[in-house]
Amino acid sequence: MFWLSTSTIVRLRDQLRVAGQRGMVSVGAAERSEADESLLRAEYGPLLEAMYLMMSADGEVQSEEREVLRGALKNLAGDALDGDLIESMLEAATENEKAEGRKARLASVVATLAKDAARAEVAFVLAAAIAFADNTIADEENDVLDALAEGLGIDESRADALLSAVEKDLR
Repeated sequence: MFWLSTSTIVRLRDQLRVAGQRGMVSVGAAERSEADESLLRAEYGPLLEAMYLMMSADGEVQSEEREVLRGALKNLAGDALDGDLIESMLEAATENEKAEGRKARLASVVATLAKDAARAEVAFVLAAAIAFADNTIADEENDVLDALAEGLGIDESRADALLSAVEKDLR
């Protein structure tokens, strides 16, 4: 079980929530081809799905969690992802979970993210921010965070280093 530096995660969460508030994420499909949208889904889909699995772990998806997710994607993708595409990707993540089950989806997401250590670490940090979006980390969320870390090969010392690096960036 991971111990998370509350102050670090709170600052990250707050920054991502501000970035993800509805008025700050463009809504409405930009002019992009199906091929461009497919590339965006492939690039950001696994990160979004890892965050979705975290925010739905306790059976409730809070508005704060959605704001953190949108803010994280906005920070990562800039204007490439608009609000409509993010919502569409969230719906796909929900359907994937219903069709295949949480455990299978988590395994699939971990397998995809584990191919790229940098993306895996980003996913872990963002999942931690989602877990603390509502000011508490439920047992189910902690279980997902542990499963992500284990599946992505992130041990406790590396998790601490990642969160410390985030803390330095937030200062």
